[in-house]
Amino acid sequence: MNLHHYDSPTYRMACQQFDLVADFMNIPQNDRDRLKLPKRSLSVAVPVRMDDGSTKVFMGYRVQHHLTLGPTKGGIRFHPDVTVGEVAALAMWMSWKCALVGLPYGGAKGGVACDPRLLSKGELERLTRRYTQELIPVLGPQVDIPAPDVGTNEQVMAWIMDTYSLQMGHTVPGVVTGKPVLLGGSLGRREATGRGVAYLVSRAMDTLGITAQGATAVVQGYGNVGSVAALSMAKQGIKIIAVSDAFGGIFNPEGLDLNQLDTYVAANRSVVGFPGAEAITNEQLLVLPCDILVPAALERQITETNAHQVQCRILAEGANGPTTPEADVILAERNIFVIPDILCNSGGVIVSYFEWVQDLQSFFWTEGEVLDKLFRLLEQAFGQTLAQAKKHQISMRFAALSLGIKRVHDAKTLRGLYP
Repeated sequence: MNLHHYDSPTYRMACQQFDLVADFMNIPQNDRDRLKLPKRSLSVAVPVRMDDGSTKVFMGYRVQHHLTLGPTKGGIRFHPDVTVGEVAALAMWMSWKCALVGLPYGGAKGGVACDPRLLSKGELERLTRRYTQELIPVLGPQVDIPAPDVGTNEQVMAWIMDTYSLQMGHTVPGVVTGKPVLLGGSLGRREATGRGVAYLVSRAMDTLGITAQGATAVVQGYGNVGSVAALSMAKQGIKIIAVSDAFGGIFNPEGLDLNQLDTYVAANRSVVGFPGAEAITNEQLLVLPCDILVPAALERQITETNAHQVQCRILAEGANGPTTPEADVILAERNIFVIPDILCNSGGVIVSYFEWVQDLQSFFWTEGEVLDKLFRLLEQAFGQTLAQAKKHQISMRFAALSLGIKRVHDAKTLRGLYP
């Protein structure tokens, strides 16, 4: 298959994962490109009037991987390194993730190559609204439903919803998820991914016979996912000994006070310099001795270069694609229990689905109802993945991917090829 304009390290990695699983599943060669290649991709120029009066043009993307099971679903990230290849890989992983946990979606992803930290609130709003305007032909509650991702949040989703609604002539809350609750967002959505990570860590500990009291955890990426996962694990009795963000990390073998840390981060916008902890690099953090390692930052963090040095018993992938296929082989040889990304961080898209359902019916649930439904779906997906791994003597990643890919393949087979 020609990689076309999607070629990037992350897209090649996603394709490599797919090819390995497709070989294991004996998927016919005739079907592979149709399963792998994105159905639709859009690249847009996003001109923005800056505060100083100048006009700057940013590049934006939206990739919809497959439309077989329903509308597409996936986040929008604002980050300097966004490329169409990275977005295509993330859309592919979203497809397998949605299928694995039984959601009626195909995968999508979008992004704008920018650094939101360098933009004023006005510039960020104008960027968001213009980007949304360019995507109007491919968005909609029955077409493609964005959500927050790296560099975006509830406010960005509110601007997207407002821009789309103004074009439609009426309020359309179901066009995005991860919105403020006041505008049709779901209770529990912001914390869903991190809580899901912590829930699955607890299930992995049960599987391995590890008790929470005395267990230690390290979290790379103290953003929305990492911070909530850390707090949720701490509530279970797990000691959080190190965390990091894009600027660096902190380490305290006696455990970090997360309440004090959250106050510090709110004031300083970084974990760096937190009193009562020593400085540590992201590279050092990944190889600290611990029971649970949670990479919750960006892709390709654990590679063949550092996989031999990772010293955890459970690797819980809060981020998308943090572990390369080469590293997977090494981790399997070392008997490290991996909770793969398409399972581990699926709590976000599960509660996004709940938000979408609530918006469509204009009937909203309590946070308790949302959490109960979330944990039921996670439990089911974890149990199916673990059973698949044991039955075929394969890794948890292979098991999760094979379940997700099979469901999409079966659905495409049932629908047939038109004309």
